[in-house]
Amino acid sequence: MTQIKQTQSYLVPFIIMVVLMSLVGLITNLNQQFQGPMQAAYLLMGGSMTNFLTTALTFAFFLAYLVMGAPSARYIENNGYKKTLTLGLVILICAFGFYELSAYVFETQDLPNFQDAIDEAKAILAQKEAGIPAMQELAAQKGNFSVTLLEKTGEFKGLLYTKGTVIPTAYWIFLFAAFVAGSALTFLQAVINPYIAACSVNGTTPVTRSSIAGSGNSSMTTIGPLLVAFLIFGGKSGLDISLTSLYIPFLVLIVLVAGIIVALGKLELPTIASTEKKEGEVLEKSVWSFSHLTLGVIAIFMYVGVEVAVGANINLYAQDLGISSGTAAKMASFYWGGMLVGRLLGSFLSKVSANTQLAVASIGAGVLVLAGMLLDNPWIFVGAGLFHSIMWGAIFALAIEKLGKYTSAGSGALMMGVVGGAVLPLLQGVLADALGAWQWTWLIVVLGEVYLLYYALVGYKVKQLP
Repeated sequence: MTQIKQTQSYLVPFIIMVVLMSLVGLITNLNQQFQGPMQAAYLLMGGSMTNFLTTALTFAFFLAYLVMGAPSARYIENNGYKKTLTLGLVILICAFGFYELSAYVFETQDLPNFQDAIDEAKAILAQKEAGIPAMQELAAQKGNFSVTLLEKTGEFKGLLYTKGTVIPTAYWIFLFAAFVAGSALTFLQAVINPYIAACSVNGTTPVTRSSIAGSGNSSMTTIGPLLVAFLIFGGKSGLDISLTSLYIPFLVLIVLVAGIIVALGKLELPTIASTEKKEGEVLEKSVWSFSHLTLGVIAIFMYVGVEVAVGANINLYAQDLGISSGTAAKMASFYWGGMLVGRLLGSFLSKVSANTQLAVASIGAGVLVLAGMLLDNPWIFVGAGLFHSIMWGAIFALAIEKLGKYTSAGSGALMMGVVGGAVLPLLQGVLADALGAWQWTWLIVVLGEVYLLYYALVGYKVKQLP
């Protein structure tokens, strides 16, 4: 009878944890999908650094996982899981506030300094129906923008500011907001997963509860691109975009998160047993003495890097090819939808070894990215999501194999690899600026897939260095 009451008492906390896990997926994806609108609204005068400055948004977000990983672990140790959960939610509210502050600062302070450039760009774009020569002629007369064309077709691609780089103050606030959001999610993810396992619900196991929460997370990443393109920005693109459209959506999120904080204060959450090593137990060697773990950290770095690079930059690549922002958003949505489908089907692969799963997945994703790059067709990248969906679990299982009492330390080390989501997309942006196009930047992703194949075939083998 006692067990039944306990099971029923944790149903509401479990539902809240599922909501929070879904929110984590939504915020992670929203931040990535904000790259395109932010570029249009803030970086009209970004010049030759436009792609670098755009992808810095994803860099700032995922950098927080590396910077705040250790502080979040210490906070849990000193204050417990519930207080850490509450702190993460408070930080998330602050992040939402900074996103809104960024839009406000641009409208009230930066816009007057950018208005002439915006008007000039709009005047040039207004000549589009008259033809590219008319646009080029007006751009030459004004002298601040050049008209760029698609290399293969000669069609209009965009406008490039030719007088250096001018960055609005609001951009830096937006970048800081991304870092704060990443910091919040670092704290939240450190406690949500343990709570999902601990919130026993009648008829479920920790594995099934984790699957339910994971499905919620993936569902939000799937619809995130559509929410940004059509709900928040109303299908607008280019110079028609205004980040003041963020006000109401983020206000709604602030109210939602504040409500969750209030609810958590009134709920009894389960006690989570410590996962630290036993008292008096000594780790004689460094966790880095296990080569399969060290190579596994690099594999996590590459996996998160390629996953985020495709999910975050497919929009920029598509728009670079002259594809509308709405269609580009659908590409991103289908990519994350493939991740969702793959995770739902992943349970049927339980009899397939982790290294085999990773090998097949890396080959499949690598072939699709390579084909999409060579054919200059971002639609092909969409299928990579299905293969990326099973990589995290496979890498994690291989990397902590036979670590014994080093498992906890090894798991912490693997989380450092999440910073790959900051580095690889940013490198793509830098290369896109250097090359003047996105097509060949996908070699970075292909090389990442090649490393994952190496780890699946060779690097995963358990070895301990002397």
